[in-house]
Amino acid sequence: MKKITEQQSIYRHLDKMSTREILEKMNNEDHKVAIAVEKTIPQVEKLVEVLVRKFHAGGRLFYIGAGTSGRLGVLDASECPPTYGVPPDWVIGLIAGGDTALRKSVEHAEDDTHQAMKDLGVYHINVNDVVVGIASSGTTPYVVHGLKSCQEQGIATGCITCNPGAPITAYADYSMVAVVGPEFVTGSTRMKSGTAQKLILNMISTTLMIKLGRVVDNRMVDMALSNDKLKDRGTKMLMNQFNIDYEQAREALLDAGSVRAAAERMTKE
Repeated sequence: MKKITEQQSIYRHLDKMSTREILEKMNNEDHKVAIAVEKTIPQVEKLVEVLVRKFHAGGRLFYIGAGTSGRLGVLDASECPPTYGVPPDWVIGLIAGGDTALRKSVEHAEDDTHQAMKDLGVYHINVNDVVVGIASSGTTPYVVHGLKSCQEQGIATGCITCNPGAPITAYADYSMVAVVGPEFVTGSTRMKSGTAQKLILNMISTTLMIKLGRVVDNRMVDMALSNDKLKDRGTKMLMNQFNIDYEQAREALLDAGSVRAAAERMTKE
């Protein structure tokens, strides 16, 4: 298999470039990412439609990955509860090496071919769930063998990678392959590949939450009111919807506990 993610950068002598030149050429490469991600939409669509059906049956979404890919999965999962007011076990991110690997590398964690299923087993994974493996190279043993084991157990699988024909795609029912080309710094997949993965993760979780009714119009009506900024945002949502003043809206929000609950109560009054 030809690893595009490991190919030489199309730029030479980065260490001789001016600061402006480095920034402009990095930005030139970043322009390619959205185009590559756009080509994955048909597969993302199929995955989301399966996820909606699985969630209605009590299923969950799991991300598994290592290094940057694993961190991106954990990030996306961790943002779902505060953004959409959903339980923390709806979307779960697992990274090779455990939580320690979120901040520093855990040696050889990604090479363990059995650990992913052990990690998933803690959550009693079943056929109502969906597992998405994230790996820029598409060769990470932790991810590849995790998806393989899931498929053998009849669990729906997807993958996000940047190498067409990578081993991970053989064990994914839905392969989202964003071919972003060689990195600006050769092999540094935290750059374009990581950006592409983040964009695809955004599309998966956001579309899923919208389809599950966690967004009304264009508003995060179930967001957790965990800080002053979010309370202020929720207050202004109610002000605009019901044409009331700030204090009245804030009081209604804090009394009800969420934008959705406050709006439903005020609609009935």
